[in-house]
Amino acid sequence: MMTKERIVVGRIAAPHGIRGELKVIPLTDFPQRFRPGTRLFIQQGEKTIPTKVTRARHTGSHIILKLAEINDANQAEAVQGAVLQVEPWEVEPLPEGHYYHFQLIGSQVFTVAKDYLGNLTDILTTGANDVYVVRNEDGREILIPALKSVVRRVDLAKKELYVELPPGLLD
Repeated sequence: MMTKERIVVGRIAAPHGIRGELKVIPLTDFPQRFRPGTRLFIQQGEKTIPTKVTRARHTGSHIILKLAEINDANQAEAVQGAVLQVEPWEVEPLPEGHYYHFQLIGSQVFTVAKDYLGNLTDILTTGANDVYVVRNEDGREILIPALKSVVRRVDLAKKELYVELPPGLLD
């Protein structure tokens, strides 16, 4: 998820205790990113608060964070519901051949024969694999499974994807 060029990595669910700790729902595959010293931005509506993690501990599906700018229960309550963000260049590196959604959305999509299909406008996360939503020039959506057998080449620098469509997909 992306907001104003920054990448959302968590949502503040509730205050935790009286010392300004926060119960956070991680929205990242890398919950270790919340280690002490990590720079974050608290985004609440139009208000942005730069901060750093001073303490973090994992409790089941949540993380309890202490942030430098939040020092008591009232301040913690005031940011409930806000999202935590990082700059795009601060995301955790992915293995080769894996991409963040924000890196792919907006890409032009072509067949391997270089026929233009449209722009990648959204990515649906399903149980089996992601599905790329490509909108063509007529406004029609094409749903393309994000499988290695289908997505043959990704050029992040040019924002282009090349796909080999399964038979009958465009029919």
